Amino acid sequence: MVNTVKLYQALLRATMKLAGLRPRKIEIEPGTIMNFWAPTQSQNNTKNAVVFLHGFVGDGMMTWHLQVLALAKKYAVYVPDLLFFGSSATGDSRRTVDFQAECVAKGLLALGLQRCTVVGFSYGGMVAFKLAELQPELVESVVATCSIPAMTESMSKECLEKLGFPTWSELLLPNSVSGVKKTVGSHRLPRIPNRVFKDSLKVIFNNKKEKAELLEAFVIPDKDFTVPEYSQKIGN
Repeated sequence: MVNTVKLYQALLRATMKLAGLRPRKIEIEPGTIMNFWAPTQSQNNTKNAVVFLHGFVGDGMMTWHLQVLALAKKYAVYVPDLLFFGSSATGDSRRTVDFQAECVAKGLLALGLQRCTVVGFSYGGMVAFKLAELQPELVESVVATCSIPAMTESMSKECLEKLGFPTWSELLLPNSVSGVKKTVGSHRLPRIPNRVFKDSLKVIFNNKKEKAELLEAFVIPDKDFTVPEYSQKIGN
């Protein structure tokens, strides 16, 4: 039986290509490959560049395809898959937000970007903030939604208590259909067949060991965090 999520992804890939983007696998370093949806070389290089960073559920294409369709004619749009999402992976043991940001920066530079606006959602927003901190020459401005510069231990504890989960893994890495519904929950979840949730478990919620390590690494001690002084414009 056809996996409904894989079928949806195939349609999204066709949509991305119609918008003028192509998947580019960039070797960041030996053993680390990051996939970028990037403009074809025939597109106008004078366009302002916008980079979209996805959250912890789904990959770049699934998160940002509507924005790509809306903006690709006017802007040079880049959509990476963060490590262990989509087609990106690494054999490196590092799982920090810093490492994700470093890999995104190296990939963008390899693609020829010199200046860009970075848009990040949730986990991707944290990577965007770190990217701006590490690469002020590359990042002109940041737009972050549902995100913060860093997740400290005290903030993490408070958030999890409000959400009613003991760990981030139990919230963001479900093992059952009911768990997926809670992860993607809304005030009034639309009618979606259970088969779609089952298919999501096989496709979207993969690489669980590595993603659990990402979730452990993105929470930092309170004493290790100081608010950076960004030189860029920051919006939300």
